[in-house]
Amino acid sequence: QVHLVETGGGLVQAGESLRLSCAASGRTVGRYTMAWFRQSPGKEREFVAAIFRSSNSRYYGDSVKGRFAISRDNAKNTVHLQMDDLNPEDTAVYYCAADLTLILSSIRQHTAYDYWGQGTQVTVSS
Repeated sequence: QVHLVETGGGLVQAGESLRLSCAASGRTVGRYTMAWFRQSPGKEREFVAAIFRSSNSRYYGDSVKGRFAISRDNAKNTVHLQMDDLNPEDTAVYYCAADLTLILSSIRQHTAYDYWGQGTQVTVSS
């Protein structure tokens, strides 16, 4: 069992940056595949970024590639999402997710993750 808590959301203007954090308790994040998803009203949950448990390889959604970066701090049991050059289309609730056993081919599927945080709102004004 792992408990996830996201922080760092807020209101920013287009072109600015935010850094989200996901603190995990109960297990060490190094053992899990950790990911970020986002969801805005009326839309499906969208894959943003993930870091695979065994290889530490990083994966990104097409809409954020080159602007967002996921990282993991095993000593602090925390995962971060650095978001640069934000635009209004990035407005959403951002969720941290974790899973111990998912396979690489399902890393972008939200249904593959067992553990979820409560979400943090990110709003980008134009």
